[in-house]
Amino acid sequence: MPQLIVTYGQPDDPAAFDSHYTSIHRPLVDKIPGLQGWHAGHCATTDGSDAPYYLVAVLNFESQESLAAGTGSAEGQAAVADVANFATGGATMLVTDDLVG
Repeated sequence: MPQLIVTYGQPDDPAAFDSHYTSIHRPLVDKIPGLQGWHAGHCATTDGSDAPYYLVAVLNFESQESLAAGTGSAEGQAAVADVANFATGGATMLVTDDLVG
């Protein structure tokens, strides 16, 4: 199952990030066609040092084709465009394949 993984850097205002992510961004992501499921969570390190990322989201798709179609759709593009509205610490989007499983 291919995944779209989004890593978010440390935001300027964590409370504003969380508010926007919960009330605006999540509903946009939920509308992406072909999305099989997804989760997101705040990051911490195992040794207590500062985490390089504030939040990581993992979006699951049935195939690489459904991932491409979903992210290329109007709904997918709306979610991608919204990232600039709250991710003041930057965001990196990665696509994984199904190498191990």
